[in-house]
Amino acid sequence: MRTLYPPIKPYHEFYLDVDPPHRIYVEECGRPDGLPVLFVHGGPGSGCETYHRRFFDPEIYRIILFDQRGAGRSTPHAELEGNTTQALVADMESLRQHLGIEQWVLFGGSWGSTLSLVYAETHPEAVLGLILRGIFLCREREIDWFYQEGASRVYPDYWQDFIAPIPPAERDEMVAAYYKRLTGEDEIARMQAARAWSAWEGRTSTLVARQSVLDHFTDPRTALALARIECHYFVNHIFLPENDILNNIERIAAIPGIIVQGRYDMVCPMESAWDLHRAWPMSDLDIIPEAGHSASEAGIVDALVKATHEMVRRVK
Repeated sequence: MRTLYPPIKPYHEFYLDVDPPHRIYVEECGRPDGLPVLFVHGGPGSGCETYHRRFFDPEIYRIILFDQRGAGRSTPHAELEGNTTQALVADMESLRQHLGIEQWVLFGGSWGSTLSLVYAETHPEAVLGLILRGIFLCREREIDWFYQEGASRVYPDYWQDFIAPIPPAERDEMVAAYYKRLTGEDEIARMQAARAWSAWEGRTSTLVARQSVLDHFTDPRTALALARIECHYFVNHIFLPENDILNNIERIAAIPGIIVQGRYDMVCPMESAWDLHRAWPMSDLDIIPEAGHSASEAGIVDALVKATHEMVRRVK
C-alpha cells in the first residue's frame, strides 16, 4: 500500500493580493520546473495542512498550495465579504497567471473537488487533468443529507451535539439557524456554534474515529473559519444554480480525471461520485472499500498517491 512522500518544506512562500481586503497565502514545493499541480483544499474554509504537500513526487511535480479567502494563513481570517465561488475561481486564475503557468493539474477533495470542477469548466484550456476525492457537487440534497436529515440517522449520538446550540423551533432550517449565530455579535455563541459545526464534520469524516482528525477540526481558529465560510456558502447555495457542475460537464469532456471515493463516505456520499463519473467519459472512478471521507485514511492515501503517479503518464 502506498504512503505519503517524506515531509518537505516550501522553496517559495508569498501572499497574493486579490480583491480587497483579501490576501491569499501561497507556497511552492518540489521541483520548480516540474509538472505544475495545484492543491485545492476543502471546506470551504479549512485551509492547507503540511501533509497535503506529500501526495506528490517532489522529483516530478511543482507543488502549489494556497489557502482560499479567509482560510488558513490567508487574511483577513474567516472573512465573508467578497467570498464567493466566482471570486475563488478568479483567484486561482490570477495565481496561474502570476506564476507564469500555461496549464496545470488540479488536485481537490470534498469542497476542493467542487471548486476544481467549477474552475475547470470556466477555464478548460488551462487544465491538464483533475484528481478529485470525496466528490461534492453541492446540490441541495447533498447539503440536506449532512446538515438536515440523512447522516443524522447514521450518527444520532453525534447529531445531538450538532443540534444542541440551536433551539428546537429553529431546527427545521439548520444551516440558516447556524448562519445567524456564526455571523452574530455574540462572540460566545459564535464560537460555540463554530465548534459544534466543525466537530460534527470531524467526527463523521473517517470510517473509524480518529482523535487527531477531531482535534484539527475543533481547533478554535480552524473551527471558526471552517464553520463561518462553509455556512456562508451553503446558505447562499454556493453562488451557483442547482446542479450547475453536471449541467456544464461537456466543458471538461476532453480533460482526463481520476476520482477517488470512500465507499462509506458520510460527509459526501458516493452517489455524487457515481453521477459525476457517469457524466464524464474521461474519468476513472476508484472506490475505496474501507474508507470514509478523510484524505488521511490509509486507503484514500494509497489511491491518491497512485493517482498522482498515473496522472503524469496521462498528461505527458
